[in-house]
Amino acid sequence: MLTPTLSAGQQRDLSERLSAFLSHYSHVSDSYIIEFFTEDLWHTLPDTWQQVLQDLSYPQIADLLLDAAHGDRRYPSVWPLSLLAFRATAHALAFPRECGREQGRTASSVKPEEFQENQSQSSLLGHIFRKHVKPKKQHEIRKLGTLVKRLCEQTDCSSVVDVGSGQGHLTRFLSFGLGLSVTAIEADHTLVAMASRFDQQLLWALEKEKQKKSCSFLVPASQSSPRHVAGWVNPKASWEAFIKQLSAADCVSEGSPTPSGPSKKKLRGSEHEQSTCVVQTPSCCASTDSDSRSLDSESTSQHPLNTSVEESSAENCCSCVQPVCQEAVCPQENSPDFVLTGLHACGDLSATLLRHFVNCPHVRGITSVACCYMKITTKENPSPPGRVAAPQTSSQEELHSEFGYPMSSWVRGLPGHQLSYKAREGACHAIEDYVRRLREESELLKTHCYRAMLETFIRDTRPDLRRAGIQTIKKAHLLPFTEYARLGLARVSLPPEMPLDPERVEAMLRQQSRVVVYFSLSLLLAPVVETLVLLDRMIYLQENGVDSQLVPLFNPNFSPRNFVLVALKPRG
Repeated sequence: MLTPTLSAGQQRDLSERLSAFLSHYSHVSDSYIIEFFTEDLWHTLPDTWQQVLQDLSYPQIADLLLDAAHGDRRYPSVWPLSLLAFRATAHALAFPRECGREQGRTASSVKPEEFQENQSQSSLLGHIFRKHVKPKKQHEIRKLGTLVKRLCEQTDCSSVVDVGSGQGHLTRFLSFGLGLSVTAIEADHTLVAMASRFDQQLLWALEKEKQKKSCSFLVPASQSSPRHVAGWVNPKASWEAFIKQLSAADCVSEGSPTPSGPSKKKLRGSEHEQSTCVVQTPSCCASTDSDSRSLDSESTSQHPLNTSVEESSAENCCSCVQPVCQEAVCPQENSPDFVLTGLHACGDLSATLLRHFVNCPHVRGITSVACCYMKITTKENPSPPGRVAAPQTSSQEELHSEFGYPMSSWVRGLPGHQLSYKAREGACHAIEDYVRRLREESELLKTHCYRAMLETFIRDTRPDLRRAGIQTIKKAHLLPFTEYARLGLARVSLPPEMPLDPERVEAMLRQQSRVVVYFSLSLLLAPVVETLVLLDRMIYLQENGVDSQLVPLFNPNFSPRNFVLVALKPRG
């Protein structure tokens, strides 16, 4: 289920080819589909491409362009070699997004086998860990939790720090389900309060299970509860500051004041009497920045996955909890080593955690799933949209001025390595979901055309208003364009009843298939961009003496950001 291990030389060679390829086609990856008409994007393609692509049906776009595994390609006309080379190179350079056992399957089955019996409940995850958890998250915490457990066994660690823990779903599974000592840190105080409340609900459910089944190995709350820390992880602070942040405050009981979230309701039975570890770091560390809700991670040639994750899932994911070897503690200078983890890294936090892993002697291993590549800082764009800056009250000594991309010295020195905000944003799109829409000839495919049409009418009136933020219009695909335009114009403070030339509207609607083709060409580059970002992180680790591996851990049809970068430090 692992991608083939690449030597240092192979990693560098691949990064060179990725940079050269993406640089050559940056005009595609950097384009905004809403500017299809205003920038005449169709005619930026070679004439020979236009001729063979303009008459493709939606299923043909899926089969001939986007699906790398499709084996029966039947071309309605002879394609130019440049287009064939573009498609083949994009597929060849991108890391495989499916596990070995899933490669070659069709995208028709969206949910993994664990949801075949019940579409909303994983058959491989105990019922006490499914409460409040959506199916996608159930799939993710089960798979990632099992991987973290193996990494702990490989590194002889029993302590885990879960960064960007959110409502604590992964934290609870690691702690109550897999018997690990877990400290969770989350910037959103409301989510920290919810995580603490859900912990107590789970403990109450365990007590009921214990009474019903006489399950004598269920551990008391004082030994099994994870430790929650409310705080913002400063990407420019040192690893020493991070460790200090994790141990900055004492635990408070469930009845004590909690971080600035909603007031907690008392829970039934004795659950409110149990002690839950909730810590609020000083204001210099705290914020509501959602960027601290995720991590980066890596992998190593000394990889813990000696057996299939699926093979051990049923054993580790039973409804009874495993005994916990020690109380959840916060890593300190004299504390045991720990493993760093996080589910779905956001922005620069992924790079921050990688740097902490490399520099902090207490961190033995790391697993992380990245996301929100567009929020990564770069030299060209040090403050991308959506990035939350450090709190103004922060007094932490800022030691690092590095950007989130590139991290490695090697990639930083490559010509053409730059990735625009738009290219990185495109890397977050779900190519498998779009392939399904194409094969189903979904009405949803018209929404890009609608938005591009609306952009032309907005600029007719306001040329200075470029790419205005228009929030999703519900069920836009079911509306005639005139109604869609009326709703959209109002959102940018333009007259909703502004007259629209009917002939011009019809002329643009007839180009909907071209809009879909162009978007598909840009989407074909999305996995290539993601590969370069993740490969840069692998090379950064290699430059610091740590090997890594990339695991396509989740089902990409179900969880698009499915790569886990896994690494552990060699002893000594």
